[in-house]
Amino acid sequence: MKCAWILLLGQIFVGAWSLSREGKGPNFVLMMVDDLGIGDLGCYGNTTLKTPNIDRLAQEGVKLTQHIAAAPLCTPSRAAFLTGRYAIRSGMASHGTVGVYIVSAASGGLPTQEVTFAQLANQQGYATSLIGKWHLGLNCERSDDFCHHPNHHGFDHFYGITVTNLRDCQPGHGSVLYQVSQHIPYGSIAVAAATAAILHALGVISVTRKMLLYLPLLAAVSLALFAVVVFMFPYVNCFLMRNQEIVEQPFLSENLTQRMTREAVQFLQRNSERPFLLFFSFVQVHTALFASADFRGRSRHGLYGDAVEEVDWSVGKLMETLDSLGLSENTVVYLTSDHGAHLEEISIKGEVHRGWNGIYKAGKSTNWEGGIRVPGILRWSGVLPGNKSIDEPTSNMDIFPTVAKLSGAVIPEDREIDGHDLMPLLLGEVERSEHEFLFHYCNAYLNAVRWRPPNSTSIWKAFFFTPDFSPENSTTCFRTHVCFCTEEYVTYHDPPLLFDLSRDPSEATPVTARDEPDFHAILDAMREAASRHARSLRPVPDQMSLGNMLWKPWLQPCCSTLSQLCACNRDDSNG
Repeated sequence: MKCAWILLLGQIFVGAWSLSREGKGPNFVLMMVDDLGIGDLGCYGNTTLKTPNIDRLAQEGVKLTQHIAAAPLCTPSRAAFLTGRYAIRSGMASHGTVGVYIVSAASGGLPTQEVTFAQLANQQGYATSLIGKWHLGLNCERSDDFCHHPNHHGFDHFYGITVTNLRDCQPGHGSVLYQVSQHIPYGSIAVAAATAAILHALGVISVTRKMLLYLPLLAAVSLALFAVVVFMFPYVNCFLMRNQEIVEQPFLSENLTQRMTREAVQFLQRNSERPFLLFFSFVQVHTALFASADFRGRSRHGLYGDAVEEVDWSVGKLMETLDSLGLSENTVVYLTSDHGAHLEEISIKGEVHRGWNGIYKAGKSTNWEGGIRVPGILRWSGVLPGNKSIDEPTSNMDIFPTVAKLSGAVIPEDREIDGHDLMPLLLGEVERSEHEFLFHYCNAYLNAVRWRPPNSTSIWKAFFFTPDFSPENSTTCFRTHVCFCTEEYVTYHDPPLLFDLSRDPSEATPVTARDEPDFHAILDAMREAASRHARSLRPVPDQMSLGNMLWKPWLQPCCSTLSQLCACNRDDSNG
């Protein structure tokens, strides 16, 4: 009876908080670091990197130890995070080799029919801002229609980059795009055209005169597009926007986090008297690595460590601003990573530029735990308990319904929402996560299933296929720079590989029928769950098709003419 009264008082207390400030819910500061490993933070066991501000967040709030990214790559993970839905439901999961947008002048992106937590908060009167990385599309039919822009997805204010930060954005750092392009059909058109012409001349095949006339043109166009995309990449792809205006092209990365932090602080100050939602989507610690002069050379882990410590500084500045404005007790703070650390990231000089995923296997682009188990820290001073750790399966998709309910918004009922409200779990009102099953996608392919059976301490994970590592005895895919999901790059398993994460979180030894009497029953339950999940999917336009991902000159954003290499610097915060 006493426990029931405590829970009731807790619910009344949270309800009062969520309806404070003239009927408005709490503020939100949501932070996502790019490519950060779960083992890179002191609060998750790192002893050699200094992250005191993030560690303080964990000490003052709740730390999730089994927080799972909905995808192991940037674009699908971020689509799922914003919408609370697996990326496959919005068409943001690729059926091809490449699983993210790598050029800004692509026509695919997060569909306008999708609802983001920013839109729901905005409808409740919240000021909303996205600062940092977007990576969910830009234009559809013209270079200025901005159909996929953050402004069209609920964010009043945007200051950041629309694709991602690659080595190609910084001269002298080498080309990631070139490495990946060797495994996608950018150069293959030209090669095929030239080969066909030679074979025709030798009489091996017959090509019509009309086709023969088009072959040199096709080859020339293919090579020209390849040259533009790869060698002009810094000018056509690496630009900084404020709302719908390009303010720097190419952007200067060295002080980018400093500038973005100032922009975030100004947003908080400007909106301190009204409800707000800030999504700070860090450009660090993705390649190409950078750190400002104040942080370069400070860490024990080279440029990667410097970048992590600069992120921690930025987090500290945001928390300091909330404190100074008297907003800490009315602001939900959340910090995570979009997926695990990128283990294949080594510079052209041979420097190791990668993070650490702790005890967890593999990293970014895989659904091994190192690729999807990410930091999950939530603080709401005076409401959530401090210094609490929760080892229940949760997902980055859970932020959508959590924000919706706390802000007073109505969650859409015309679509499947895969996330669950975190508040009952965070407050201790329930002991179990609502995620009995989680589905792990590698691009558009169901790769693995996680099952937390009722009335059991086990957490099962079954792999239907696994990536082929290179070198063979490693947990990396150096041959392709990231692991790919298509048939030629994976090994299928029948029966699926089964692990009990509660006993083997490092996924070192698969469980067999000899080890587990219920082996076949467990796999049958997981297959049935996967089948039910598949039946819940609805056909949607493929936003990640080859046609939607290719560079289209007419969609290219430029702050000057293309002949002037799309170059400008008009960012008044660059100082």
